[in-house]
Amino acid sequence: MEFPTELIEKLKSAKSVLFFTGAGISAESGIDTFRGKNGLWNKMKPQELASFDGFMSNPNLVWEWYQYRRKILKGTGPNPGHLAIAEFEKYIDKVTVVTQNVDNLHFRAGSSNILELHGNIERNYCIDCKTYYGMDDFLDVDEAPKCPKCGGMIRPDVVWFGENLPQNIFAEAEKIAKESDICFVVGTSAVVFPAAYIPISAKEGGSYVVEINIEPTEITNSVDYSLTGKSGEILPELLKQLKE
Repeated sequence: MEFPTELIEKLKSAKSVLFFTGAGISAESGIDTFRGKNGLWNKMKPQELASFDGFMSNPNLVWEWYQYRRKILKGTGPNPGHLAIAEFEKYIDKVTVVTQNVDNLHFRAGSSNILELHGNIERNYCIDCKTYYGMDDFLDVDEAPKCPKCGGMIRPDVVWFGENLPQNIFAEAEKIAKESDICFVVGTSAVVFPAAYIPISAKEGGSYVVEINIEPTEITNSVDYSLTGKSGEILPELLKQLKE
């Protein structure tokens, strides 16, 4: 696999690299994406399954949906793309993952500096006392549980439609994007705002922005270079050439 000489040279001299990832990278682990022709939101109703109002209207339905997704995740794992990103840490001073995914696969792959813009499906919290719980605390519970401490309702720790991103995490992500030498935009359509501001902030800060996707996106014409293909094939090859 051949890459532009400029890209490899910039990668070898980079001190700070940001990986901004979306559903496409996890699709290679067998996890369905939400948008696109075969996306989950073409089959499900997001306002029923991914909104606070939907949760309050039918908490058991929403809980069942997330338990179903968690069981799928337990049967899968990081793919070569996730693993390559984690290994980049051995060769570059600062590697940060800013992800829109909630599947925890970057953590399982070994990445140590992860900013989760949309939360993490393996965490839950009480909507009243804000106590956090792990996935295994309610793994076999089929109906929406109540908080053992206060009796409040337990919900998944993910950002639903109509909710704000965690502002401290988003602010940190924007800061790192502006300070990065290279920003890889991996497996994301880059149309969901405010998360999609991350590559824009990187570009404004002078970062060399590289897109990795199986098809062109809204930002393809505005990045410095676009690599078409699977991240699980491209990222390991980039890592290999970095090590040479």
